Amino acid sequence: MRLFKKHIAFTVISSILLVSCGNKQTPATADVHDHEEEPGVVELTPAQFKTAGITYGKPENRQISGAVKVNGLLDVPPQQQVSISVPMGGFIKQTSLLQGMPVKQGQVIAVLENLDYIQLQQDYLEVSSQLEYATKEHDRQQELARENVNALKTLQQAKASWQTLQAKENGIRQKLSVLNINLPALQKGTIQRTVNIYAPISGYVTQVNVNLGQFVTPADILFRIVNTEHLHAELTVFEKDVPRLKIGQLVRFTLANETKPRTATVHLIGREISPQRTVRVHCHLEEEDTQLLPGTYLQAMIETGAAAVKAVPDAALVDFDNKAYVFVKKPGTDSTLHFNMLEVKKGNSELGYTEVVFPEEAPDGDVVITGAYDLLAKLKNSGEHEGH
Repeated sequence: MRLFKKHIAFTVISSILLVSCGNKQTPATADVHDHEEEPGVVELTPAQFKTAGITYGKPENRQISGAVKVNGLLDVPPQQQVSISVPMGGFIKQTSLLQGMPVKQGQVIAVLENLDYIQLQQDYLEVSSQLEYATKEHDRQQELARENVNALKTLQQAKASWQTLQAKENGIRQKLSVLNINLPALQKGTIQRTVNIYAPISGYVTQVNVNLGQFVTPADILFRIVNTEHLHAELTVFEKDVPRLKIGQLVRFTLANETKPRTATVHLIGREISPQRTVRVHCHLEEEDTQLLPGTYLQAMIETGAAAVKAVPDAALVDFDNKAYVFVKKPGTDSTLHFNMLEVKKGNSELGYTEVVFPEEAPDGDVVITGAYDLLAKLKNSGEHEGH
């Protein structure tokens, strides 16, 4: 019905224009058509304006609920993904890990062998024995010093030797602890040929970079393990939308291989803008799912709630060449009415109003509310005639 009315109005306007153009004896009409219209400007005589039934309005400040459409992916926090290497080089004697296998924290995931492990334990036992003797010697020299039997230099030498061996013994003990050597067993004389590598967290194996017999160094990454119990959604939000975001806002997202939406909440908003003019937003999932995979692509809508924005009635907007426009009445002194076609960016819509962003400041008034498509039709018709 609306299109039918527009068609009638356009037909009437066109008829008036044709009659006006054909009547060469009307001075006022001749003055209107003695010059070319400006690009993007529509001119109407009072009669054409009355026939079109054009009405005006002003952009209003309205509360319009909206959502920010963004892309992102599932990710895990840094503390829930681990790259495993060895503190001291060795040969892989045993491992049974495969990609995708679940592991538990504290589980043996590899066994390494190296003669250096044996030498380190031997050094520890030797230093421990020397420290035991140095401790007794230091105590003896202290006792003699109290009785003024020995020289102060002798006591100082005994103390230096004792402290040096203490530091050495403590250092080797820490190295053995990092290698997971059983110290109580070693102190009883049991030397291990191999050391075990344990899983630091529970999760799933995502990378296996070794094989049996391979020599690995501390610079090598043997395995990667990811705990998927607490995945989060990492969203990429454009700079212009960041002011609309708040902690706690609801996020509805859909994974690449799903149709049913899931929900999350905004937990952290990045404080750095990337070279692509985007900000990272960290969201917590409301329902955990250990079957989800990190890196899965997702599309999301961040519900930003109602906000005061500049808005116009939906009828004021016209679409042309995939762009949105409004018509604004230009001030003038003659009887001809001039309407400027102004490009705008559309935002969210609600209750018959649509948010618009003007290229500059919003016009104070005189935005065409009804009859905008009639003006667009006349503008296009004028362009076609000029082309001929």
